[in-house]
Amino acid sequence: MKLHGQYLRLHSRFGLTGEAEVTMDELAAVLDCTRRNAMNIVQSMTERGWIDWQARRGRGLRSTLTFLAPPEDIAAQAMLHTMNQRDIGRALDQISAHSDATALQDRLQGWLLSYFGHHSETQTGKRIDTLRLPLREQIQTVDPLSINLLAESFVASHVFDGLVRRAPEGGSILPNLAHAWETDAERKRWTFYLRKEVLFHNGKVMTADDVVYSLQRLAGTSRRMLYSSIIKTVESVNSPYPHTVVVVLKEPNELFLPFLCTTRAAVVPRDLEQLGERFGTAPVGTGPFKLTALNGRRCVLEAFTHYFQGRAHIDRVEIFHVPWNLPDETDDKAEQASPFHVVHNPQDGTDGDWSQINSPASVRKFMTCNTHRPGALADPQVRAGLFACLEGIEPDKSPAADIPDKTIRMATIDSYRHDAELAAERLRRCGYLISVTAVSAEEFKGPIRMEADLIIFSLLRDRDEQLRLFDLYRTIASHIDPHIRLDMELLLTHIAKQPDPVLREEAFRKIERQLIAEHQLHILYEKPVQTAYLPSVRGVTFNAQGWIDLRHLWFPPQ
Repeated sequence: MKLHGQYLRLHSRFGLTGEAEVTMDELAAVLDCTRRNAMNIVQSMTERGWIDWQARRGRGLRSTLTFLAPPEDIAAQAMLHTMNQRDIGRALDQISAHSDATALQDRLQGWLLSYFGHHSETQTGKRIDTLRLPLREQIQTVDPLSINLLAESFVASHVFDGLVRRAPEGGSILPNLAHAWETDAERKRWTFYLRKEVLFHNGKVMTADDVVYSLQRLAGTSRRMLYSSIIKTVESVNSPYPHTVVVVLKEPNELFLPFLCTTRAAVVPRDLEQLGERFGTAPVGTGPFKLTALNGRRCVLEAFTHYFQGRAHIDRVEIFHVPWNLPDETDDKAEQASPFHVVHNPQDGTDGDWSQINSPASVRKFMTCNTHRPGALADPQVRAGLFACLEGIEPDKSPAADIPDKTIRMATIDSYRHDAELAAERLRRCGYLISVTAVSAEEFKGPIRMEADLIIFSLLRDRDEQLRLFDLYRTIASHIDPHIRLDMELLLTHIAKQPDPVLREEAFRKIERQLIAEHQLHILYEKPVQTAYLPSVRGVTFNAQGWIDLRHLWFPPQ
């Protein structure tokens, strides 16, 4: 397939008019090879009918190069080969190499997308069902301690289990690795009773020591991470009896049990330190799928036969990092779309054959002001005018009167850059000077957030919404006016001790109303998580985060 790439390189350089006057030395320079090798390449392309070469003898004399084969056909041939070899990395490189040719790139993307979806094959007399999914986010790790992205959490939720889990409908808390639990009258001492003979993917039996280690590992980490304020309330974890784990909290926290439903609180083996940093890419869990491969572009999950809740129906899931939008997506939809909810399988026929199932989750994007940082945004009226501009209301006077020669710094993470640029453009049209900085999720946890004037956040409104709000408002409290911060912290303390989720929800709404009234928070938009289009698929259910639960998927014979 090297010759295909060489043809496309020559066509990109000399094929604008279909014919070019060139020297062999110029061809060698473009192909990055010797003159002799360039002559052999030209001969091979001529024999295949890709080009016509009218040579003029003598070094430095210009010969006539005519391109006969459409570059789309050559690229498609190379794409087919790489797809047949399951070398998606090379296929993506080929697409990237033609990013300046929109029509060609669109065609190559179409070829590649035909690779995804459900595929069946027979191996040693057994039918093997494989589901291939494209993912825009690149999975770096699935270690529950280190995950930052929704894609990483999605994979980790199928590799690991927690003590308890959310019900698919209604959001009630159900047994998982713990078959039962209880708490004392003060609601500070939680006792969990573990299932027996649950296996890790390496064949070892999960014990209470693994659970103790997992929770102590979380409580003892210095990493900034989601829900850290909840895990820091753990005072001690121990196992007084086999199959029993006792967790003692420093103070009552009604969000502790919901926290144990999250992937962050998943149980890992106590001997994972032997793997070191490799655990993030070669993990061992108890979940329905074991991870057998993870590199920059490809993640492979295989059904774990001995899963304690029953083997998954599908045998294999291959997830690929595809860093461009899926078909029929526009820029304003790109961020809220969930690529692992899309199974592209054009062989299933027309649109009428596709089922559509709505996820119960939605995504809210909003902006907050960092009034901890000195500047004009400390004035509520200035904040009100700025937020009015985001609503399309023209200011009565130029913002320069309130913010003279001052650039407002806006910060967010890379995934939300598009939203930040849209908001910045609206503000610029109103006369504001805006700079936008987007960094990785890990960098965003550092000082860059506190150095910005405006901060763009996202909230996934799923069954863990109260957990996310608690963590979010803790974060926002660090950069708002002191008097609002005090009210917020008192309400958050009340929420942590409130056993009734309905009353907790009302307290969260009260915080939101106050932040909006004080012009500390502005909601940019809220959109439902993308509908899942799944042709010929059965057993579609969503987990607590509104993601498809791969364990229950199955495909009838075609």
